[in-house]
Amino acid sequence: MKAKLVATLFSLPFLGVGLWMLWSISGTLYDAARMRDWQPVEARLLSAGHHTRRGDESDTYEAYAEFTYKVGGRTFRGNRVTITGGGDNIGDYQRDIGRRLAAALAAGEPITVYVDPEDPGSAIIDRGVRWGLVGFKSIFVFVFGGVGAGILYAVTRRRPQREPSDPAVAGAPWLLKDDWQSATLRSGSRARMWAAWAIAALWNAISAPLWFVAWQEITARDNWLALLALLFPLVGIGLIAWALGCTREWRRFGNAPLTLDPFPGAIGGHVGGSIDLALPFDPSARFEVTLTAIHSYMSGSGEDRSRRESAEWQDTRLAHAEPGGHGTRLSFRFDVPDGLDESDAVRDGDSYRLWRLNLCAELPGSDLDRDYDIPVYATGARSASLPERALGATAAGQEALTASRMLERFRATQTAGGTRLEFPMGRHTGSALGGAVIGSAFAVAGWFLWTEAGSPLFGIVFGGVGSLIALACLYLLLNSLEVFQDGTDIVSVRRLLGLPVRRRRLARDHIARLRHESKLQSQSGGKHVMHYTLYAVGPDGSEIVVGEGFRGAGEAQAAARFFAERFGLRRQVARRSVSATDEDPLAADA
Repeated sequence: MKAKLVATLFSLPFLGVGLWMLWSISGTLYDAARMRDWQPVEARLLSAGHHTRRGDESDTYEAYAEFTYKVGGRTFRGNRVTITGGGDNIGDYQRDIGRRLAAALAAGEPITVYVDPEDPGSAIIDRGVRWGLVGFKSIFVFVFGGVGAGILYAVTRRRPQREPSDPAVAGAPWLLKDDWQSATLRSGSRARMWAAWAIAALWNAISAPLWFVAWQEITARDNWLALLALLFPLVGIGLIAWALGCTREWRRFGNAPLTLDPFPGAIGGHVGGSIDLALPFDPSARFEVTLTAIHSYMSGSGEDRSRRESAEWQDTRLAHAEPGGHGTRLSFRFDVPDGLDESDAVRDGDSYRLWRLNLCAELPGSDLDRDYDIPVYATGARSASLPERALGATAAGQEALTASRMLERFRATQTAGGTRLEFPMGRHTGSALGGAVIGSAFAVAGWFLWTEAGSPLFGIVFGGVGSLIALACLYLLLNSLEVFQDGTDIVSVRRLLGLPVRRRRLARDHIARLRHESKLQSQSGGKHVMHYTLYAVGPDGSEIVVGEGFRGAGEAQAAARFFAERFGLRRQVARRSVSATDEDPLAADA
């Protein structure tokens, strides 16, 4: 109750600022609409110009004028220059109109004012809408008003938080989360759609005035560099397109509820279930489900703190599709190893664990892309109702798909000495180039801080970190790996730009097992891709890299089977590939 009261009081100032600015914009637009019928009348200036008010960080300007005019033989006096009173520094509008009026006064020239035919005592010089100022005020409407309204909405919608000591959740900690009260869960697609629209609206509200500022700079000052400012509104258009895509996806596939079996998902057992799509059944469509264990944590300090995610385990499966009551029903099941962290139902701290299920499919029209935040706990439970026949029907397809993707990571050739595996340069082009650009930007910033800003300490820190990032990403991009058999040894050769930089070998008969581990991952939005490396391990713990770049545990296990088959290691590895933790075996024939 106290938390709700504090949140409500915190939201009111934000909401008040937003409503105040909305009232101001509404008044401006209303006045502009009713002034369209006001009549133009010639007037004589008595005084004109603009006031400058000095501030600590910026100056504001306000145009002023006093004028007289005649209507129906009567003389009136006015001083209203614009619809919106007061000063500002949004563009050069106030100074420009003040200077124009001052010039007319000095030359003794008449000006045109607009008079209310029903009230001749009301007149104005400029009855146009300053869209730049309207856009600026809209920022406060969307940002402040949106934050205030969002907090109030969340407060009113939030149910009372259960406590871990509550007897109703004893032995069932997942019930602490409102969304995990039953086995049927909904995706985050609807929330993502509204978030996309909120981001698009916020960005466009902030960048909308740039259209008018750029136009004024180009037409009044021939400042063609102002065209660069239009990049921000163009990004806004892209965000609107993204929001429209999320909306199309939501409308096409509906709620797509997920029913877990078992509930909750089980570490040391199964994570499985079914998903109902509002989509006509198509036997040629292929649906993939990815399960990821994620560590979410706060990184940085002070104002630079931000939330980040790190994937700790991942696997991908083909879902079995069949006609369902609402269109298409998908079934899936994962075998989850022991030793992984459970979901955190309460996420108040800086660090917590979560499990994310992603469903995706490339379909004509809008592609399917859904995320589910699911409870997974160390119960060891197994699916009881998922049809083994249906899941078995996809096993062959899953194995073929995983194997084909695994084979895309390298080139396998047969030589006189046996199989040769080549992992070429450019295997991580996207992530490597992105990281190199970021690292280079930090390095340039460090150079600027050292040479131009006179801050050698910060320059060394920024430049050093940036250079290390850039070099690491260039190494990631330009290195290659070659694995082959040389007599009775398995040889692993690392090359940089084709030149050997490291050579390791391990006697084939001494290879006791294969293990895979993920030391590299990429992220796009909420999606993680874990890149696994495959190691051949000797009885004394010595090991060599025999494969890398495999996406997901399934590909890594398929690579272990392929390696064992091609290099004749079935006896040595005892038909098992284990994960990075020895006590946590993953079932995979190798």
